[in-house]
Amino acid sequence: MKKAEVLAIIPARAGSKRIPNKNIKNFLGKPLIAYTIKQALACSFISRVIVDTDSKKIARIAKKYNAEVPWLRPANLAKDSSLVVDSILHSLNRLKKEENYIPDYVAILQTTSPLREIKDIEDCWLVMQRNDVTTALTVCSTHPRLYHLKKNKNIFLVNGSENQSSNAQAWPSAYILNGCFYIVKTNALIKEKLILTKKTKAVVCPTWRSVDLDTAEDWVVAELLYKNKDRIEMRIKELGKIH
Repeated sequence: MKKAEVLAIIPARAGSKRIPNKNIKNFLGKPLIAYTIKQALACSFISRVIVDTDSKKIARIAKKYNAEVPWLRPANLAKDSSLVVDSILHSLNRLKKEENYIPDYVAILQTTSPLREIKDIEDCWLVMQRNDVTTALTVCSTHPRLYHLKKNKNIFLVNGSENQSSNAQAWPSAYILNGCFYIVKTNALIKEKLILTKKTKAVVCPTWRSVDLDTAEDWVVAELLYKNKDRIEMRIKELGKIH
């Protein structure tokens, strides 16, 4: 049986505002993007690793860590309002036109998930192989009761009523995308022009490992968690045995 062709794409736009130069900022001794490149290259089922960036500096660092950067992302796809799916479709179109390369699957790894483990990636791949789905992605649990805060500081409940139990265990489980990993069948991606296709299944990751680097606070917390992740894992297991 022919081995599936899996293309890993690492989006790395230059224009981060809250954490300047986020993708290549030093994270515990290495550029942040290096961790994601290393993980993608270590996955046996991934065929190619491409960094999709609009920055020559990011491209240079990505190549240093053995990722491909066949071109720079066009400026019109690198705006704050640009969608990742559009740049991925652009890359697929160029690969088909210039190399006659059409992968069976596209894996998307964001640099902003430094606590992602290779097991998370492999678990999504197993979901794709064992189920009738076109997308597998990672999520983490969150509080089931959601509020939004308006500018005038009035709070309104979005997904329930104040008459419902305040005991979180009485509510159905709730999850959010943690951004760690996505894998999608190429034909479905092209047809639906979505990463979250109609047939999507999730892999649940631990909440503490689901930090998504968006603010300076996220960054500091992620560094502390990364440095202590073995101790955290061990302590969680210990507490889980206490009844």
